[in-house]
Amino acid sequence: MIPVQEIIIRLLLGAIIGGIIGFEREVNGRAAGFRTQLIVCVSAVLIMIVSQNYYFHIHTLDNTLRIDPARISAGALIGIGFLGAGVIIKSGNEVRGLTTAASIWIVSAIGLAIGSGLYFEGILTFIITIIALVALRTIGHKIRVQHFKNIKVTTNRMEDAEESIISIINEQDFRIHNVDYEKSGGKDEIIYRFTVSSRNKAAAKQTFLKLNSLDFINTIRISS
Repeated sequence: MIPVQEIIIRLLLGAIIGGIIGFEREVNGRAAGFRTQLIVCVSAVLIMIVSQNYYFHIHTLDNTLRIDPARISAGALIGIGFLGAGVIIKSGNEVRGLTTAASIWIVSAIGLAIGSGLYFEGILTFIITIIALVALRTIGHKIRVQHFKNIKVTTNRMEDAEESIISIINEQDFRIHNVDYEKSGGKDEIIYRFTVSSRNKAAAKQTFLKLNSLDFINTIRISS
């Protein structure tokens, strides 16, 4: 059986590590913050302690029994996967919450490592995780990522409208991936829907201003 002092150390260490990672998520306004990450890590530690104690207890009762303590922890990781899926949100072309979901999963893995008494492995993984979440955030902001946008434009003008709109979109460093056309039933109105992408964050605003200057444009909507 695992000594009581060892159990206390493992649970407290899990709470500290989970709390620190959760605090980083909390201050950045993420769904799974301080309390969630702390509870996930402590629960993973407890699950591993239960697995080990269960194995020792059964082995003491009967040496011929063969028990795999890893099955309980494997089931815990599957459950954590569902918890992580709950913080992933898809909004238009953007997916948010993937990093938070990954942090929940790795927090549970760190908890399992600490619960197994693998302190070095758990703490090293914790350090790598903090570096990835905090230090690499600055690098991530400097990377010019591809931003996808949906542009919806309505107009009553039938001739040369599309060419003028496309010309403005191309001028703002947007790449057009798809164009859909629709005619409003009760009105003599044409609706254009463009799926575009650009690495320039200001491209959407500039495109909106340019399109807004055209007198034949009725409505403009740019969304992610």
